Amino acid sequence: MNSPTRSATAARLPVHVFGAGAIGRMHIERIVRHPDVVLAGIADPSEAGRDLAAELGVAWSADPMELLATQRAEAVIIATPNRTHTDLGIACIDLKLPVLVEKPIADTVEEGMRLCEAAEAAGVPLMVGHQRRHNPILRRAKELVAAGVLGRPATANVMATWMKPDSYFDMQWRRQPGGGPVLINMIHDIDLLRFLLGEVASVQAQCSNAVRGFAVEDTATALLRFRNGALATLVVSDAAAAPWNWDLAAGEAEHYARQDVDSIFLTGTDASLALPRLQVFKYLGKRGWHEPLSMERTPLHRQDPYVEQLRHLRAVAEGREQPVCSGRDGLRTLQATLAVHQAAADGSIIHLEGG
Repeated sequence: MNSPTRSATAARLPVHVFGAGAIGRMHIERIVRHPDVVLAGIADPSEAGRDLAAELGVAWSADPMELLATQRAEAVIIATPNRTHTDLGIACIDLKLPVLVEKPIADTVEEGMRLCEAAEAAGVPLMVGHQRRHNPILRRAKELVAAGVLGRPATANVMATWMKPDSYFDMQWRRQPGGGPVLINMIHDIDLLRFLLGEVASVQAQCSNAVRGFAVEDTATALLRFRNGALATLVVSDAAAAPWNWDLAAGEAEHYARQDVDSIFLTGTDASLALPRLQVFKYLGKRGWHEPLSMERTPLHRQDPYVEQLRHLRAVAEGREQPVCSGRDGLRTLQATLAVHQAAADGSIIHLEGG
């Protein structure tokens, strides 16, 4: 691992990217324009991955292990299929390379635990790519909640409803269990709520594939109880003609047409908060349902959370910052998300460890 005393203005940190699919390319596009990091190499078995490396003039290998052996890097981003995260992550950790692994941290809790334990034993930073945590909107929301603006949190309502086109499902894995909106989309909302409200104590859920009829769900609902007593309802559907989801509302990515709506609503005993527009509702005088509520909105400058995540990757690699989303943090989000599938399958209430 790099020395913590390395200057923040030193030469850019060389980073390998494993996987040149949609999310891998998203990282690569930002790395090549970033002042803090530089692309050292791409590992991807596809012809498209090889061509991209040639276009950018960087090292390429079909095999991540070969790339590690032949091309120097000081950090690695893993954006390969979930089942490969643990073994690839441990290979990097064995070389003392800080790792940013895309969400979910692994495909099972057991594999995620193995990766976390390897990182902890080696003293190597392990980060999980829940990029929303780097969005200034969410950071401001966390400040408001932490400052007690809401009073005691009572409820949260989260919607992630939108329409994925038919072509999205040309890839077979997206029609199979594990490739649906619970693990692709709802996991982000669960992580967001954990970031704001703390740990999840229990989970109830339902899933449906009634719209498309694939083996995977197209719609799901979940009820989370948090350790602080707050209750949250989450709705996700990738088969709905609707704008109510973080991706369309927050404007994090240019390839989505931004909608001027909120999709996340937090209530508390003193105030409520709607996101991503950062609208705070509260009483200025007498309290009660017959009294008027005031509304204050705080527009913020837009900032690409993936760009900020890369800055943070370098700072963590150099020992200047602690991970915003550590391996253990990502593991707890995965545990709560997998509980949605389990609860939906058997109709039970899943009580999470420590809940």
